[in-house]
Amino acid sequence: MNETTMQRLEYDRIKTRVSECAFSYLGKHHAASMLPITDIRTIRTRLNETNEALQLIRHGASVPIPSLEGMEHILHLLGTGYLFSERDFSHMAQFIRSCSQLIKYMNSKADAAPTVSAYASSMYGMEPFLSEIEKCIYAGRVTDTASKELAKIRKKITVTEERIKRKLDALTSRHRSIMQENMISQRGGRYVLPIKKEFRKQVKGNVLDESGSGQTVYVEPAEIVSLQFDQSANMAEESKEEMKVLGELTALAESYTRELSINTETVGVLDFLLAKAKYAITLDAVPVELNQDGIIDIRGARHPLMVNTMVPLDFSIGQGYSSLIITGPNTGGKTMALKSVGLLTLMVQSGLLVPVLEGSRMAVFEKVEVDIGDGQSIEHALSTFSAHVRNMISILETAGSSTLILIDEMASGTDPGEGVGLSIALLEEFHRRKATVVATTHFSEIKHFAENTPGFQNARMEFDTETLQPLYRLRIGEAGESYAYAIALKLGMWNRIIERSQAISAGRTSRNTQEPFVMPPALDDEKAVIAPSVTKQKEPKHPAQTKPFALGDSVFVGYLNRTGIVCTTEDERGNVGILIQGQKLAINKKRLTLHIAATELYPDDYDLDIVFETKENRKKRKLLGRKHVPGLIIETPPED
Repeated sequence: MNETTMQRLEYDRIKTRVSECAFSYLGKHHAASMLPITDIRTIRTRLNETNEALQLIRHGASVPIPSLEGMEHILHLLGTGYLFSERDFSHMAQFIRSCSQLIKYMNSKADAAPTVSAYASSMYGMEPFLSEIEKCIYAGRVTDTASKELAKIRKKITVTEERIKRKLDALTSRHRSIMQENMISQRGGRYVLPIKKEFRKQVKGNVLDESGSGQTVYVEPAEIVSLQFDQSANMAEESKEEMKVLGELTALAESYTRELSINTETVGVLDFLLAKAKYAITLDAVPVELNQDGIIDIRGARHPLMVNTMVPLDFSIGQGYSSLIITGPNTGGKTMALKSVGLLTLMVQSGLLVPVLEGSRMAVFEKVEVDIGDGQSIEHALSTFSAHVRNMISILETAGSSTLILIDEMASGTDPGEGVGLSIALLEEFHRRKATVVATTHFSEIKHFAENTPGFQNARMEFDTETLQPLYRLRIGEAGESYAYAIALKLGMWNRIIERSQAISAGRTSRNTQEPFVMPPALDDEKAVIAPSVTKQKEPKHPAQTKPFALGDSVFVGYLNRTGIVCTTEDERGNVGILIQGQKLAINKKRLTLHIAATELYPDDYDLDIVFETKENRKKRKLLGRKHVPGLIIETPPED
């Protein structure tokens, strides 16, 4: 999927929410790397897994997901020659015990959650390894039973320790009067007596340290020097033997590398599934039916990031129309409806349940393209319109029958007449490519286009004209208004200003309505050309044309609501050259209706090879009492 699309639809915020529901580092990693997929069978499997996990949480006890504490470090170092510590083996033992509990739990849920429980069937118990760890490590320390040699060494350490303590007890009783305090200290791991400095010579032995004030010296009595030397040797042997035990356990752990890796990865996947299920609970989300036919039919939908504040949305597209034009006032919910459809689509294709009512249907798309927000970049000095055009060009490069296109505020950011024409040309091109399009706009010309074009449908966001408050409900099949006058009047705008505004708008409509004027869908390598607007005409009631159009015929182009003059006869594709207000357009004959035949339009002696009316012929036509034909060019014909 397009990275810009996911950014504009705030898909990363959904990933963050799922990640927060995960327990382990791997579960969080899976959530952070989650992306929409396009294979419908895989999506169905993912949705089924998430739904099963949801049922486990809702109807069962807490799922015993093992802690992966320490496992990332362990898996990273396995096979590198690293000697694992007692703490590492304690983490491994706890992990293996937890895996055994998870395997038993999932086995008991095989009927209720067959897909999810199947993951646990691939896990390993590793009982021999666990037994060896428990034999050798307890409470973070190598046990005496880890080896016979270690048990022997530790016995020697215990005996020597007892002899030292007996000697120290006797020395403490003898020198109590000259000791700074009645306790035995240690310096550098060796026992010492704290003797007052002035009585130092009364105790035989080595001074190992003195206090900061210099009033106390710490003396290792001569009577225990040899015993302490022996004890140091014993402890060195103990450490060496412990390293040997840890080395043997490390080698055993490396022989279980595959099992440890599989169990860890499986726990991460199950944790991710449960995280998706936990997130679904927060949204009160449900699974949806999938199709590849571009059909979206959702009821009671809520934007995932606004589930508690958004008015539920009913939305439908793909049955009878594949392009929907949404209109309505600002802040009326148009953009939120657009974003909701886009984000829910990305979520479903990520295997997430969505906040809609049961029975809702969603389509699977290869691509989701958006033009939401102006995308303006100060760094690159892009205007709103420039950013819009760049987005449209990018979408045109890839749009096809499995593309969902979401466009916010069509025709904004530039001259309304040109913007409307460009927008309708784009809508036609997307429709020709069989893309699914949802667009918002304020322009009535685009609403009229949708109303009169097969495959298009209007919709509006409901608005309370009494309170001037948006109702945030989408009504499909009706075109909306911007309610600019009503809002301005409610806010205190003068009546005469409103009345004058309405008069100006009405005059503009009656005298020179700016209607969109576009090329028909491009054929092969044709380039779509947008012609300037002309005065709106009423479609003549003529029977279907049965013979080819002749040069000079005045024809009516129904879908453009314009008349023009035939300047090029029909080619092998059925396209006819039509001249309208100085622009030559190629339009298929099926879209044309004869308005006035050339034989009726021009005098008998007029040369029909010349489709421009000269000033002389204009005078002649007036003398003969013939009417001027709207769309006929009154000028000297240009040179070829």
